[in-house]
Amino acid sequence: MKKIDINLIREDMDRCYLCKKPRCKANCPIETPIPNIIQLYKDGKIDEAAEILFNNNPLSAVCGVICPHEDQCLGNCIRGIKDEPVKFHELETYISSEYLKNARFEQVNKLNDKIAIIGSGPAGITLAFILAKKGYKITMFEKNSQIGGVLRYGIPSFRLSGEILDNIEERLLELNVKIRYNTLVGPVLTVDKLLEDGYKAIFIGTGVWNPKPLRIKGESLGHVHYAIDYLKSPKSFRLGKKVVVIGAGNVAMDAARTAKYYGAEEVIVAYRKDFAHMSATKAEINDAKEEGVKFELFKAPVEIVDEGVVFIDTKMVEEDGKEKMVDIEGSEKLMEADSVIIAVSQSPKNNIVSNTDNLETNKQGLIVIDEIGHTTKRGVFACGDVVTGAKTVVEAVAHGKKVAEAIDDFCKNEE
Repeated sequence: MKKIDINLIREDMDRCYLCKKPRCKANCPIETPIPNIIQLYKDGKIDEAAEILFNNNPLSAVCGVICPHEDQCLGNCIRGIKDEPVKFHELETYISSEYLKNARFEQVNKLNDKIAIIGSGPAGITLAFILAKKGYKITMFEKNSQIGGVLRYGIPSFRLSGEILDNIEERLLELNVKIRYNTLVGPVLTVDKLLEDGYKAIFIGTGVWNPKPLRIKGESLGHVHYAIDYLKSPKSFRLGKKVVVIGAGNVAMDAARTAKYYGAEEVIVAYRKDFAHMSATKAEINDAKEEGVKFELFKAPVEIVDEGVVFIDTKMVEEDGKEKMVDIEGSEKLMEADSVIIAVSQSPKNNIVSNTDNLETNKQGLIVIDEIGHTTKRGVFACGDVVTGAKTVVEAVAHGKKVAEAIDDFCKNEE
């Protein structure tokens, strides 16, 4: 994580116009009251500002670091039209991180209803905080040895400090949230078993952990890895000196930067289109460039071989008024690499769905829900990436808040 200079933050906040109709707030998926927070900070009411941030977004300390700010608050700052935009996310990170570190929570209300939360990623953490504060008995089931989901096992620690996640865990424990580590729900401990054991409602927030393949020859070779697997434990991989990353999203950037961080001398991101079509944020791309990651554009993988990847050149053409990418015949060429990392999106694992009756999924394997997050199985709710596919953390939190209220209503009505 980048170091924060509180003096520079203070100077930057003085530049804010404190707009009455703030575009920064309107373009935040969770509608963070940005001018209000800045005013409280300037008035010295930091604790009050921190509490408002947390109550609006339990993962504000995380979102301040990893949100695509250029598409949200930063990119919609009025000040940024003719000047540098106000970097509110840096203030958010500072205030929220300190709050998580120093705040002490207590579960005041005590209800008898038990709620199971499967998965401890952004959506699961959000629901755990909201429902535990309401007094519910929460048990969180996590397949790994630490909570965080994609925050812990999909984002490099040099981008998001593990200390933030550790502090989140401490605050959850203070609210009497029980955490069952190394527990995979599905094959043995099923959803039906949880319902039999008296859980009033169950939430599924297991994310998307199955890597999508390229479906080209050579994908099973020993020097080929999927980014989502690599990022879980990069220290255990021996990638060699030259690494080629195939993909253009934030996961691809994370994998490329991580490979550089752990010693690869040359890391190349190969993509079939240009920078303008990359799904990664400009900030992520620029960070990768600054850290020495190289880019090869208009390259589509044809085959992976022992020596590296065979790419074919591509180009964009206009056909019937629409842009279309085509291969340039005869342009195949080997790009040598000691290791290849594939980063072309993910899909959900089916360990829960395949062991649960009446739980419907769509063609992509994503869980089907109604407008409030209720699945096709009564008492079972879901949201986050397992419903939408890979999205941003703040979107998972925003959806999680709505589903938490739906679960609360469901439990009350069941009584």
